[in-house]
Amino acid sequence: MILGVPKEIKNNENRVAMTPAGVMELVKFGHTVYIQKDAGFNSGFADAEFIAAGATILETIEEVYNKAEMIVKVKEPIASEYSLIKKDQLVFTYFHFASSEPLTHAMIKSGAVCLAYETVEKVDRSLPLLIPMSEVAGRMAIQEGAKYLEKPQKGKGVLLGGVPGVPSGKVLILGGGIVGTQAAKMAAGLGARVVIMDISLNRLRQLSDIMPANVTTILSNEYNIKEAIKEADLVVGAVLIPGAKAPHLITKDMLKLMKPGTVVVDVAVDQGGCIETCKPTTHEDPVFVIDEVVHYCVANMPGAVPYTSTLALTNATLPYVLQLANKGWQKACIENEELKKGLNVVQGAVVYKGVADAWNLTLSELEDQFN
Repeated sequence: MILGVPKEIKNNENRVAMTPAGVMELVKFGHTVYIQKDAGFNSGFADAEFIAAGATILETIEEVYNKAEMIVKVKEPIASEYSLIKKDQLVFTYFHFASSEPLTHAMIKSGAVCLAYETVEKVDRSLPLLIPMSEVAGRMAIQEGAKYLEKPQKGKGVLLGGVPGVPSGKVLILGGGIVGTQAAKMAAGLGARVVIMDISLNRLRQLSDIMPANVTTILSNEYNIKEAIKEADLVVGAVLIPGAKAPHLITKDMLKLMKPGTVVVDVAVDQGGCIETCKPTTHEDPVFVIDEVVHYCVANMPGAVPYTSTLALTNATLPYVLQLANKGWQKACIENEELKKGLNVVQGAVVYKGVADAWNLTLSELEDQFN
């Protein structure tokens, strides 16, 4: 198969979807890999390393899309890429269709096969291609939140860990999944007083067993959230419904319950956000203030630490890329239920319920695409 890896062009997106090690594995199986010039530069991988591994470097993004049967990316295509995607071309990346109607319609129109990292799902319902970036984003949520709590950043002026004789800061984490767990670990490690909320009592029991004494677990409901945000210095939104929009757990009216200078970090913003007032921002301009509450809503947080993020992501994606390249998408998805669940839009048809529901589109039977 001919694979193409374009340079990511979303604002301040520094990751790359393939490492030289991944190229070498694909070439061993007889595949051709085209990498756009400087695609890996910001992640610490030079063109010479890709060439040594067996890739061919192409100058432009247009050439990569034109030659490739399968495109491997990190972030969803942006508007300038829509017209480059060809009918029947396999595109393997994060899509997050439920948060972008224009992207959804553009991919339907393209006739491409859109296989989304974020909905590849194991039997135990874990999301193997979302986990590594969720781990990075969860840890970064505390790192960034702590920074924006500083007074020059319009925060409360609170040091999360406190000092002897001074109380440490309070962190509220909504969601006890991968993001929430990693955020809680980081916040607890700094010495903050942490509350983590989830709707699953079983999950709260697990977290209670593994977390240190400065982490408290509380059942998530509207009343408990309203009470907790009154005292929180930092709120982390870490709610995920695979392939669908995140629910708004904090509404605009609830901001009035927060103290001035409170910071909210909505890690779920690329799925519509679980804080109503959040809208996607960039690393270039990451925050805005509403009702004296500082909002950090960068949709590609791991892009700020591209070396770590690229290695973590490609460790997870490469086995699936190899299956798709070796077998073709249809056979690979028939033989591997995990990959099959990653199919969102196939040759003009929406085949993932969360995407269809988000935009009131007709849901097609997935089996119809395997003819």
